[in-house]
Amino acid sequence: MSKSLFRRKSVEKILADVASGFSDAEHPGTASHLKKELNVKDLTLMGIAAVVGAGIFSTIGEAAFNGGPGVTFLFIITAITCGFSAMCYAEFASRIPVAGSAYTYAYASFGELIAWIIGWDLLMEYAIGNIAVAISWSEYFVNLLEGFHIHMPGYLTMDYFSAFTAHEKIQQLTTSGNLAEITDRLKVAAAAWANAPGIGNFKLIANIPALGIVFIITYLVYVGIRETKRATNAMVYLKIAIVIAVIAIGFFYVTPANWHPFLPNGFGGVMKGVSGVFFAYIGFDAISTTAEECENPQRDLPRGMIYSLIICTVLYILISLVLTGMVNYKNLQVGDPLAYVFAKVGLKNISYIISISAVIATASVLLIFQLGQPRIWMSMSRDGLLPKAFSRIHPKFHTPSFATVVTGFVVAIPALFLNLTEVTNLTSIGTLFAFVLVCGGVLLLPREEAVKGKFHLPYINSQWIVPVLFIAGVIFFNDKILNLFNGTNAHERFPYFLFILLSATLTVLSFIKKLSLIPVLGLLSCFYLMSELEYESWIRFLAWLVIGLVIYFTYGYKHSVIAKENKAAVK
Repeated sequence: MSKSLFRRKSVEKILADVASGFSDAEHPGTASHLKKELNVKDLTLMGIAAVVGAGIFSTIGEAAFNGGPGVTFLFIITAITCGFSAMCYAEFASRIPVAGSAYTYAYASFGELIAWIIGWDLLMEYAIGNIAVAISWSEYFVNLLEGFHIHMPGYLTMDYFSAFTAHEKIQQLTTSGNLAEITDRLKVAAAAWANAPGIGNFKLIANIPALGIVFIITYLVYVGIRETKRATNAMVYLKIAIVIAVIAIGFFYVTPANWHPFLPNGFGGVMKGVSGVFFAYIGFDAISTTAEECENPQRDLPRGMIYSLIICTVLYILISLVLTGMVNYKNLQVGDPLAYVFAKVGLKNISYIISISAVIATASVLLIFQLGQPRIWMSMSRDGLLPKAFSRIHPKFHTPSFATVVTGFVVAIPALFLNLTEVTNLTSIGTLFAFVLVCGGVLLLPREEAVKGKFHLPYINSQWIVPVLFIAGVIFFNDKILNLFNGTNAHERFPYFLFILLSATLTVLSFIKKLSLIPVLGLLSCFYLMSELEYESWIRFLAWLVIGLVIYFTYGYKHSVIAKENKAAVK
């Protein structure tokens, strides 16, 4: 059984299946192919659409609050990490230009069980990520309505948990006499609880704007890739223009004294923002799911990923410098940091324009993520790991229709009730895990000579470089390693222990087998960022994977296309 768990689907088989088309025998009227509508410009804009959104307009505030002006280092570290991963994605995309992203890549390199794990992980990444973006969009939309003197009741614009927690927190602070700690944000959330209709202690509180935007975006994705492309491009051009204008105007209001100290909470404070910042960077993962809708995927997918990553990194670094220069970093723990800093310096009109831009920006992120998830479900369904309905393609719109509708409900319903912090942490760990497996998968691929018109990951011998980096890392983090399991809550540092173990193993393998440097660095840097995430995120992530394994062994393992082929061969 152990061998059958890791049965691989060859690259040739994957490409042959796509070329021949996937028809649905139960629904003969359905289409078998997706439309090829995307070029390198469209892919680059899609990458920017997915990256410049909730991160630049929302989670950057929390990251700056924890890391101070030094949060710019976090963007650089994250960009380098994503750069390694993007090049590994590009290598796979050039060899296997089909929908499915990391799931398909894992099927070809690690085998079926790991492919299922990464596919299940991607479902969490996209679904939870979409929920976070929908919640962020709702915050900006409500702020925008306030600018036009349109007020929505608080209990219709936030989640149940946040309102309940705020109500309890204010009661505790009032009882203890710590009234100074009651922030405006707490007051708003507590008022939503107090004013919400309900029966007894049960209150009717739900984020209605988040529900509405998910249904609108789902409809747009359902009716076609061409319509999605046009909407995305228009939104990206507008929000990039506004972001550049914000940077240009903001620099005139920068007070250099706000940049001192640059690292007020040390390197540890900077790394606290990992989940929020990395959450912003997962856009190029979504690009790879559109491979079957690209005119020339082997050439354009890698370019689109790398171009969008470079553009977005520059924008993020400039925005973080402007934010922390305009106001003190201690004031940036807000849901709408860009609008907040301009209102703080007296430019309220610009604050309204930013709110408009944020509404557009986060909608475009949601659009790309809603585009990506159904295509992963479609790929898993084609392989028999999910029911056949998920791979059904609409005869008129040429989109994975059933998967798109299910995605809409999977995102819309939780968005009514969850809060932003919980979901961004889960999305980040899921994304990093996907990147780890993609980087590891590249190490298992046979080396090929570069082919004209195809991206090929340059080979750099890691035999001496990785050992030197490992020794330097041990010296730099000496105190942290020696005190790894000392003190209270030592078990929460177990992920970091795993990182050390992985680093040592890859160092030995690099020396012996002369592994390719870029995927090794990508694997290590992604796993390091995983180890910096909260322990609770690891527990929730592992719980999600356990649920996925139960589904795999009760359904996917038996219904897999490869399993059926093996049974047919035996007969």
